[in-house]
Amino acid sequence: MSTLIDRLATHWRDAANLILGLWLAISPWALSYAMEAIPTWNALIVGVIIAVAAAAALVAFHKWEEWVNVALAAWLIVSPFVLDFVGHSSAMWNHIGVGVLVGGLALWTVTTSHEGGVAA
Repeated sequence: MSTLIDRLATHWRDAANLILGLWLAISPWALSYAMEAIPTWNALIVGVIIAVAAAAALVAFHKWEEWVNVALAAWLIVSPFVLDFVGHSSAMWNHIGVGVLVGGLALWTVTTSHEGGVAA
């Protein structure tokens, strides 16, 4: 059990991105925009991919997992405009907010990780 706690303490940014990915996946129902198909599917699909990439980084760190989250974060920030759901403010701000947080945490992890595969 202590190794799990030690790993989470070392990789807390990946754990945070895992939680953010799960939040994004359930947010259409939590924020009551599940009846809007486009933002709901976007949140569900991208949220699951973020959560899977973050979970993979918790198991065995590789920089590509962080770059996947950076790319997904960039998509989350622009997707309300590209997919035209800016009129639904809770969906739009949720996507943008999660995108900023996930991208920031992933970039922080990439820039502070060692080449040997161990994150700082």
